Order: sequence, then structure tokens, then C-alpha cells
Amino acid sequence: MTRFALTIEYDGRPFMGWQHQAHGPSVQQAIEEAAHAITGENALVHAAGRTDAGVHALGMRAHIEITRDFAPFRLMEALNAKLRPHPVAILDCAVVPDDWHARFSCVARHYEYRMVMRRAPLTWERGLAWRIPQPLDVAAMQAGAAHLVGRHDFTTYRSAHCQSDSALKTLDRLDVVGDGDRISVFASARSFLHHQVRSMVGCLSLVGQGKWSPDDIARVLEARDRAQLGYNAPPDGLYFLRADYP
Repeated sequence: MTRFALTIEYDGRPFMGWQHQAHGPSVQQAIEEAAHAITGENALVHAAGRTDAGVHALGMRAHIEITRDFAPFRLMEALNAKLRPHPVAILDCAVVPDDWHARFSCVARHYEYRMVMRRAPLTWERGLAWRIPQPLDVAAMQAGAAHLVGRHDFTTYRSAHCQSDSALKTLDRLDVVGDGDRISVFASARSFLHHQVRSMVGCLSLVGQGKWSPDDIARVLEARDRAQLGYNAPPDGLYFLRADYP
């Protein structure tokens, strides 16, 4: 049995998320079916994170164990061939030790959330970014984001369906970067709560619109009450960028 680490890119629009779902296709299912077509084995794929429906990935990390003898490059090529026409690509494949785990060995996860400020509808980027029809105050959003960096109880910024045992998380980075009519929010932490990034971005958008002050971000954080959340951003603009390992 050989354990392979995979680096995966995918467009989340056709999927119900990373994890197997009874009511629709998932990225995990697509990769496992491709692996079965190649090997005849019912191999499970474990990922660094479980992205929601409509969320994308540029560098998701995962691992799979296969009994048959494969060179990593050949396995990558075979998986990519079987994954067509799904918008999923294996960018890299490498043999890793048996105790390397895509989820539990991960020490940091990095996300980007993309927004486009324009009144006209998105065309080729529809589902790939969040369109906001008015300009946003990037400096105010940056001031609001600063309140969230560090170790906090993020109860307000977690989904009501979050299964994490604790809402205490350490947010290492939350940067708001503007470039013309585009804004990117970069978030980094060892781990995130369900919907945490989208909830933080949604509230920061209220700051950018002038509906909230930057201090309101801290106010609702300290409330530790999901009912105080201003807005949960849509999945369209969220990208899993990469996972870090020791």
C-alpha cells in the first residue's frame, strides 16, 4: 500500500462541495471514481479542508492510498485522464510516509476571497467572484479586519451547523487588498470554523459600504452570538489557496 499526496485544483460551481453528498456530485466523489476506474480499488481521498458547494480550490492538498504499483507522475496523468470532463485537475502527486495525513498533518490553511465592484453583471466570472455594485472603502475594511486577527471566540462568525468542538480559533492573517475594481481578502489560520471566512468577508463588506463602522466588527465578535452576524458572503468568490505542512 502506497500513500500519495495530491495537489488539486477545481472549479466548485458544478459540485455540492468537497465531501460526499447524497443530493449531488462532490469533488471527493469525482476523484475516488477516477481512482477506482484506474485501479479497481475503493480508495478514499482525504483532504486538508472540506469546501462548501460553489467554493473553489487552487491548491487543495489530499492523500489517497493505492495497492497497485504506480509512479507518481503516471498516477497523476491517469487520474487527470479519468477526471475529464469534470473541472478538476491533479497538479502534483508525490509519495509520502504512511503517517502523513492531508488533514491532521496540516499546520496552516490559506484562503482568498475575491470581489468585483461593478454595476454590470459578471459574465465569464459569474460564480467565480462576488459582484458588489458599489465601490467599497478598502481602508475601512482593513481597519475592521485588524480586530479579527489573533485568538478569539468566533461564535458569531461560525455557521450554526459547524461541528467544531470549540469556537476558539487563532486567525494569523486577514488582509484586505484592493486593485482597481477588485478586492481580495486573504485569510490564514491553522484551521477555520464552518463559514468563518465567508462570515468575516460578509461583515467586512458592510464596513466597506459604510453600513458598519470598523469597530462594529469587534462588537459582534465580542457578542459571541450568531444572530449578531451582519451578512454571510456567498461561496462564489472563495478559493482554497494552499495548505502548509512541517
